[in-house]
Amino acid sequence: MHPEKIALTQTVQKGGCAAKVAATTLHRILQQVRFPAAHSALMVDGRYFDDAAIYKINEQTALVQTLDFFTPIVDTPRLFGEIAAANAISDVYAMGGRPVTAMGILAFPLATLSEHIIVDVLQGASDKIAEAGANFVGGHSIDDDTLKFGLSVTGLVNPQQVWTNANAQSGDHLVLTKALGTGTLTAGIKRQQLQEKDIMDALESMAAINNVIDYLSPDLLAAIHAATDITGFGFSGHAMQLANASNVTLSIATGNLPRFDKAFYCLRNSFLTKAHRTNAEYTTPHIDDAKLDALYKLLIHDPQTSGGLLLSVVPEASQLVLQALRTYFKPAAIVGTVHPRQDKAVQFE
Repeated sequence: MHPEKIALTQTVQKGGCAAKVAATTLHRILQQVRFPAAHSALMVDGRYFDDAAIYKINEQTALVQTLDFFTPIVDTPRLFGEIAAANAISDVYAMGGRPVTAMGILAFPLATLSEHIIVDVLQGASDKIAEAGANFVGGHSIDDDTLKFGLSVTGLVNPQQVWTNANAQSGDHLVLTKALGTGTLTAGIKRQQLQEKDIMDALESMAAINNVIDYLSPDLLAAIHAATDITGFGFSGHAMQLANASNVTLSIATGNLPRFDKAFYCLRNSFLTKAHRTNAEYTTPHIDDAKLDALYKLLIHDPQTSGGLLLSVVPEASQLVLQALRTYFKPAAIVGTVHPRQDKAVQFE
């Protein structure tokens, strides 16, 4: 029998992708680093803040490489492992690839937490990796003051079928596969104003892998021009990065953005994270949100953990893509359109 349960969110100051370094701070740091010249086989690097790197092996195969880790966003260890794994694996799917191997990144306070907790975290991750058809092949661990867990994931993709955030084209429709609001909902758990049973829709969503490639025919996959996953920089931040990388403007029908049942309740009650503020600071100069009320302004900046994919789809195929995805991603919706570049990267209507 396990010892007394510990609420993992009460052992850390901040959790999930809301614990990311603020985008403006990260940009300032990276600008001071001299990176080596890119190898000729490197198809995608960190230049446009894409979801993963792509390294071409030959004409049929390229490597997809990514990693992600964070502190607990939920109280249940096994669920934390599932969410952390789904979140890390998502970056491979966002590039159009399939994950093949995963390595764990673990920091664990041996003096304060029981071993059964990390067993449950690792089991949750292992189950999710298996669901994605990949192999859990090892990793690295350290004894640390707070629990942190994630994965380094390697995938494969055909070099001719890579998705990036730099190829959205004017006229495309934008499809979002998951609802928004994980940041504010899990802030409610952190403040002990909500329990996990109160936000099961969000927990199930965060634990769901973004394997859209398994549910779309080759013709529909080919109709996707660009993709990114929505994580810690919020819908606003990742949409802005896609628009900037593609040199287009996104027009978002904000009322079409799917959200979790209690998202507005939590935002109204100021269950916020530091990332709500830093995401707004990051994006405000580059987006037009003048038409939005206070709640929607908070929602677009809400830091997502294991959020959905934002797909830029040929308009003639968008309804077919949506129909195919809704069987597995019920909140999926067409949330906007792509236009030639204007003054702002993203316009919220």
